[in-house]
Amino acid sequence: MDARLPDPLESWFAARGWRPRRHQMDMLAAARRGEHALLVAPTGAGKTLAGFLPTIADLIEAPGEGLHTLYVSPLKALAVDVRRNLLAPIEEMGLPISVETRTGDTPSDRKARQRARPPQILLTTPESLSLLLSYPDAALMFDRLRTVIIDEVHAFATQKRGDLLNLSMARLQAINPALRRVALSATVADVDAYRAWLAPDGDINAVTPI
Repeated sequence: MDARLPDPLESWFAARGWRPRRHQMDMLAAARRGEHALLVAPTGAGKTLAGFLPTIADLIEAPGEGLHTLYVSPLKALAVDVRRNLLAPIEEMGLPISVETRTGDTPSDRKARQRARPPQILLTTPESLSLLLSYPDAALMFDRLRTVIIDEVHAFATQKRGDLLNLSMARLQAINPALRRVALSATVADVDAYRAWLAPDGDINAVTPI
């Protein structure tokens, strides 16, 4: 399966004198094959960009409205930071990709608008996602969802919040059976256990830096 970067991404890397790392390209290749993926990479290895690289590539090659990617963080502050870090390359490439957060701090008017006209990338928490899925019209918001990215999965997957998130992911998968599940972590002691948690009924590509 072709895992080459679209031209805007290729140029963005080149302008900085960078080359995409092996695990970043492995994540893109896994997405192109339609596989779930677990990426375990140390801090500073570019795992957040690796997680979002397939999304950015998709939205370059096939722009469209509606929610494409849902990012779930254990912390509201992390979601805010990731939005800022994600917007930097998107704006530098001049891409018309909308990125928003949704937490308990999000104004009510923006929450209402997000349900009716969601951004292409939404960053949230397990609790906010569970609340979103409780609305009768939730299927309308998530029917075009392609990918769920769970960050710092080791921090909460084995806790009650992980159970809550797993229920939410099952609901999302029922809305869109082709949904891809992606998890990112700086440290995982038992890779197989987290692969089973992430997608017990699907094949998982476990990616680690080389």
